[in-house]
Amino acid sequence: MKKLLCVFIVLASMFAITPTIAADDSPVFELRIYTTHPGKMPNLLERFKNHTTKIFERHGMVNVGYWLPVDEKDGNTLYYILKHKSRATAEASWKAFVADPEWIKVQTESESNGLIVAGVESIFLTSTDFSAIK
Repeated sequence: MKKLLCVFIVLASMFAITPTIAADDSPVFELRIYTTHPGKMPNLLERFKNHTTKIFERHGMVNVGYWLPVDEKDGNTLYYILKHKSRATAEASWKAFVADPEWIKVQTESESNGLIVAGVESIFLTSTDFSAIK
């Protein structure tokens, strides 16, 4: 929870996030926090770098950025943000993504020596009218 609060504070300062509700057809940002199994971060980063980001784009998800914590001692958390045209679009994009044959193949192959991801958190955010990123 402490990590999540720190990420929200950083994002709030970067994106001027305030607790407003996005209109149904407004762009939304999705903050995703992945926790890997011990020693699996290199596998996750390789999968994102070489496959996942491209598949996201094909399904209409915009890769905003990917971050690793500077002070994390065990190095098992990845933070990233996707942009979607709307909350409904996000739902449709994720549905298409998980059913994508290329993703299924990549996930299966990358997990042949064990699961990579131990946990996922997802938080949807909306930009304020004075945010630099919309």
